[in-house]
Amino acid sequence: MDSTGQTTRRAILGASAASLGIALADAAPLSARTPARRQVRYSLNTSTIDGQKLTIDQKIDIAARAGYDVIEPWMRELDAYVKAGGKLADLRKRITAEGLTVESAIGFAPWIVNDDAQRRAALEQAKRDMDKLAQIGGKRIAAPPVGAHREGNVSLDHVAERYRALLELGCEMGIVPQLELWGFSRVLSRVSELAYVAVEAAHRDACLLLDVYHIYKGGSGFTGLNMIPGRAVRVCHMNDYPADPPREKIQDADRVYPGEGVAPLKTMLRTFFTNGFEGTLSLELFNRDYWKQDPLAVAKRGLQAMRRSVEAALAQ
Repeated sequence: MDSTGQTTRRAILGASAASLGIALADAAPLSARTPARRQVRYSLNTSTIDGQKLTIDQKIDIAARAGYDVIEPWMRELDAYVKAGGKLADLRKRITAEGLTVESAIGFAPWIVNDDAQRRAALEQAKRDMDKLAQIGGKRIAAPPVGAHREGNVSLDHVAERYRALLELGCEMGIVPQLELWGFSRVLSRVSELAYVAVEAAHRDACLLLDVYHIYKGGSGFTGLNMIPGRAVRVCHMNDYPADPPREKIQDADRVYPGEGVAPLKTMLRTFFTNGFEGTLSLELFNRDYWKQDPLAVAKRGLQAMRRSVEAALAQ
């Protein structure tokens, strides 16, 4: 332990790797392994076309027309739909009719904060969000470190306790909270921290929501992903980033289509597949230039980019 009571980075990584049961003794380089061909589902995170100011039902239509398997909405979009008089049961029918599923959604209940009263209120917010999500057939919801991302004054052991409480709520509601990586945050900014929290939560549903941009932004590097089993990641946010601006200054809006930046996507995806990943790759971009373009064209180009990245990773 260091002087602040926080577990050191090295201890976190060591404990997480050992507890996750990864065979670190395997000396074969990743390039020498052949990843098994896996079943991958492709998702459109609605932030990718958020600047066009579309309603959630319009975004569902675009996702289906573009050829996606999954749509990943934000809870604020469901709230706006209901506020405008829409019924979630009808939205579920539309999603199903379009051949889509909702493998994940984005919410911001501050479940992680230190204040007991705020945390109780956050769990009530999470409960409401999970209820709405369940009504449209959703399966999982993001659990980012919102509320502690600026100060970071929370120990990882306390985060693990609070994540477990959120997971227990999820069991009641039929929705799995995914521990989300935020590279700019003061806590849960590194993959090793997420792995530690997931292990210490000691819950069968504990899982990680990773993101190409946030792995880079938080400074984790991509080699450590070899320590994360595929079953621990059900959804990964796909994107890429340019060489400039540098990591310290790069922002969400700098994200680009997969394969159009400098991220080691081939290595990352090969690692995922080698470790047994069979989940969903969800295109999540906040690029202001893309927001000015035809949303269907953006969605199609993003799907093609993800597929090319997967094909490159699986190529012999």
